[in-house]
Amino acid sequence: MKLADISHGPDWVIWVAFVIILMLSILWLSGHGSGLISGYNAAPEDEKAKYDEKRLCRTMGIGMSVIAVCILISALFENILPASFVYIFIGVIIIDIITILIVANTICRK
Repeated sequence: MKLADISHGPDWVIWVAFVIILMLSILWLSGHGSGLISGYNAAPEDEKAKYDEKRLCRTMGIGMSVIAVCILISALFENILPASFVYIFIGVIIIDIITILIVANTICRK
């Protein structure tokens, strides 16, 4: 069974998701868009002062780039990859999110 066999929605949905995540990734890699980081945006000014905003944005950008690459691979090779690759992609994304959380709370602090 291929990845395309378990996909029930239209193909354009995955491409729209890829473009949105890619745009967020580029925004954060450029060091902008800190207002889109949920916990950082809602934090008071004294809490925001504890973090390096540029590093935090770049950390989020790199993490979102990994997710964008996973989506791109699954979209391009859905007729080739076996359906079990969904579990590998989910594992990669979970490890990526955990890594983002660890890096954001250690390296991004001033």
